Amino acid sequence: MIFCKDITMTEVITIKFKSCGKNYYFAPGGIEAKPGDMLIVETAKGLELAECARGNRMVEDTAVVQPLRPIVRKATAVDLRANEENKAREKEAFDICLKKIAEHELDMKLVNVECSFDGGKITFFFTSDGRVDFRELVKDLASIFHNRIELRQIGVRDEAKMIGGIGICGRPYCCSQFLNDFAPVSTKMAKVQSLSLNPTKISGSCGRLMCCLRYEEDAYEELIKTVPKQGAFVETVDGYGAVASVDLLHQTVKVRLDNDAPENLHLYKANEVAAVPGGRPKDGEEPAHVLNYISGEEEIVEAEEDSWDMPGLFADNPQELITVEAGDGQEESGKPKPEKKNNNRRRGSKSNKNRNPQKPDAPKADAGKAETKEKPASRKQQPKPENGKKPENEGNNTGSQGKSKKNKRRYYRNSNKKPNNAGN
Repeated sequence: MIFCKDITMTEVITIKFKSCGKNYYFAPGGIEAKPGDMLIVETAKGLELAECARGNRMVEDTAVVQPLRPIVRKATAVDLRANEENKAREKEAFDICLKKIAEHELDMKLVNVECSFDGGKITFFFTSDGRVDFRELVKDLASIFHNRIELRQIGVRDEAKMIGGIGICGRPYCCSQFLNDFAPVSTKMAKVQSLSLNPTKISGSCGRLMCCLRYEEDAYEELIKTVPKQGAFVETVDGYGAVASVDLLHQTVKVRLDNDAPENLHLYKANEVAAVPGGRPKDGEEPAHVLNYISGEEEIVEAEEDSWDMPGLFADNPQELITVEAGDGQEESGKPKPEKKNNNRRRGSKSNKNRNPQKPDAPKADAGKAETKEKPASRKQQPKPENGKKPENEGNNTGSQGKSKKNKRRYYRNSNKKPNNAGN
């Protein structure tokens, strides 16, 4: 035992008798133990084999129930062999007890069997809806095993803790992993957390309310104090109204204002509303002013840099200036790339006129005459041949030796001249 200024510390070793059992403090007795070591300890039932859950450490004297029982020794190979033999006897005793229960037609469900370390006592755990007269069953079991027999009735929660399993959350049962005691759970806890009150959704495999409903009960009770209840008459920054819904985790409420349409809901933070004591006033009475809202700038929380975040493929600012190599080998920095002009537009468009203004040296047109711009003559407006001969470049444009006869007839019909071979 070590004495500090005002605190008394005691050295202990934490052990557990079962994988799902409760942890206990034992006096080390000069033994250094590590988690996972098997130890022989002294209990009220005699010597027992236990597992070290936490090694030697110092704890406050107020956390220890005196007197501490000592640890006898570390388990040897002989002790571990005796433990294996006891497990084999437990399986045999379980099968025999099931047969005897069926013979006596008892309304009970056998859950587990435990054999003491010294082999002098066997304990049978069972569940039942009511009281069971198992005196004849105890006599039959004592005549078979020639040991002390104990039948212990347990609840459905203890049954789930002994058997174990997977919960609806996908994880092993809390009771079989780390819970030492079963705390009371009520439907009020589910109601406060805005959960469904359907028993099938908030009940565990044992048929009782889930133990995890109690984990966040304290946090929800604190959040409820800062938010008005649903249906309460409140004052907001925009007027008076009634609370339609409440979001405790986000600390927001939806209010149906009196000076607005009933179907319009307005979202407010918890500090932007205040419940009016006494509820909605009577007709003709003015509601009390209870809101003390102070508007302030919201604090900007900078996002922490994530070391696992992948680098971006694009720049955050698309108008960043990029250093590029010039054609003559020199670097041009700080100059954005010139935009490419679209030259595929028609020549007569208005945009091209604005882009290509008249040169200052070009002669100006007379004020009385409108400006005209020469347009290239289309194929239909090209001058007709005078002697009815085909232009020299006519055949080159088509890419063939000449036009068909049908095209020739149409061409000379328009020119009011007939070829020499028109009759062919």
